[in-house]
Amino acid sequence: MIAPGFVQDLLTRVNIVDVIGRYVQLKKGGQNYLGLCPFHGEKTPSFTVSPSKQFFHCFGCGAHGSAIGFLMDQRGLDFVEAVGELAQQVGMRVPEVAGANAESTQRVRGLTEVLERASAFYAQQLRESPSAIEYLKQRRVTGETARRFALGFAPEPWQSLRAAVDSYDDPRLVEAGLVIAGDQGKRFDRFRDRIMFPIRNRRGSVIGFGARIIGAGEPKYLNSPETPLFHKGQEVYGLHEAQEAIRTRKRALVCEGYMDVIQLSQAGFAEAVATLGTAISGLHVGALLRLTDHVIFAFDGDAAGRKAARRALEATLPVLGDTKRASFVLLPEGEDPDSLIRERGPVGFDDQMENALPLSRYLLQELARGRDLKLPEDRSAMLAEARPLLASMAPGLLRSELARELADVIHARADDLEADLGLKRWRRLPPGRDLARPALRSAPVADLKARILQHLIAYPGLARDFNAQIVAACDSGGSVEDQRIVEVWRAATSARIMTTGALLEAIGDSDNASAYRALASGELLYDDDLSAARADLAGGFAKLELARVEVRRQELAQLIQSGGDESLRREYSALNERHAALKRAAAASSLW
Repeated sequence: MIAPGFVQDLLTRVNIVDVIGRYVQLKKGGQNYLGLCPFHGEKTPSFTVSPSKQFFHCFGCGAHGSAIGFLMDQRGLDFVEAVGELAQQVGMRVPEVAGANAESTQRVRGLTEVLERASAFYAQQLRESPSAIEYLKQRRVTGETARRFALGFAPEPWQSLRAAVDSYDDPRLVEAGLVIAGDQGKRFDRFRDRIMFPIRNRRGSVIGFGARIIGAGEPKYLNSPETPLFHKGQEVYGLHEAQEAIRTRKRALVCEGYMDVIQLSQAGFAEAVATLGTAISGLHVGALLRLTDHVIFAFDGDAAGRKAARRALEATLPVLGDTKRASFVLLPEGEDPDSLIRERGPVGFDDQMENALPLSRYLLQELARGRDLKLPEDRSAMLAEARPLLASMAPGLLRSELARELADVIHARADDLEADLGLKRWRRLPPGRDLARPALRSAPVADLKARILQHLIAYPGLARDFNAQIVAACDSGGSVEDQRIVEVWRAATSARIMTTGALLEAIGDSDNASAYRALASGELLYDDDLSAARADLAGGFAKLELARVEVRRQELAQLIQSGGDESLRREYSALNERHAALKRAAAASSLW
């Protein structure tokens, strides 16, 4: 691994405009640079590069990131390769290249070797196991499909892998997640009496395994643990096998399980992939949208499947650009892709695909679920639920259209609805002109904190100036906004991060990364004004403290009215003075 401190130092020395300018013809447009997006075809520039924030975003397809992310997407480099190329451009030496990185590379090769040997061993054991072959036949998996996905079988004995390696004491077996080291040095195979599903990266190397037990027992499914090669929350099962079909069919089909992928692929839906026992994330969706313009979700027709579909919706909104599409296949109750294919064949699943809901329809259906939209109370609740979903999206035509559809449902004007939801009306930036950022005016606390978060992402160097205010207002972690503000603050202050691009690299593995990227993209629409941002933040935190002081004043007033002692009166008097000072501070910032 490359030290995070080096990455941050590198990004302060790199000029993202120079990096991207080698591949894209950029033209100055106000404080930013504009060009035709290299990741999708367009005739009107919507690809925006911010030199001050060291961040790029395409308002057409949704691509975005730092200089590192651009090279990874444009050149197909991995993270280490992109960092190495940028370091070479600015005359820096990656600390681990000569020593630790060479050792790390050798370590990766060693783990890959034992995983490949294990995969070959499991495949051979499948061919020699009548019970495993019979199980796959019952699931209607053909031999050709088993070979395509390199399916295998882990025998029941405790140390079957001894036959696959030179030494069962090899520490790489434990590090790769194949063997468990128990008490008193005892070792045994992690996977026993299970059908084995090798998990391969896009290059085809085995990085881990999924496993299903054949007989009775728990857990029914078992995955490799987290290892230097395998990160469950980032990988997609079947992507190596599906990537060519995804490109040719111009769509990716996302389901829940290994057997769903295998049955769908065998039935002609070779573009099928699945998450690895985890909820779909923005990282998953973003990776698929770099391969295709259309992602289709097909989850089980039960409560868990509906919950997974809703999580997929929330993960997709922040990374979906104006030229991309997402659809949702809502399977009948009790069905999953595997069972549907086995019972009704490819035609049965194709029928379900024909009825797939576009994201816009599914979003409105979810928002309206269980509500009577004739009632003001239910319409209000619907808007409250819609607010964070639409706010998570980057400003663009798609978000505006979704807001318009929502307005039609509740019989409201689209402009009024966007104002109520705190969404800035979007328009493409003409060259040479930016929009002025709206101030943090009087607003509900949740909205105020959301705007504070957006400012901290745009200007992470300001985070250190507001340490005390952030601790007082947000460190309790009482809301999603609180947790995100604290996460951004800690990342920015611990590494002295000064730009948006560097911040997003530092917190790229966060569960909130997609939301942060969407907020960063929205900031590109506004003027770059550090002084105004500092004043906005000062005024915003003053407003938050005013709210806390007012609550305490009311509590003290009731206690004093009930016969409180002199100490309460002194506290009340001090709070009155603080209240007046905060109002003056708010007024001085011209925010309200």
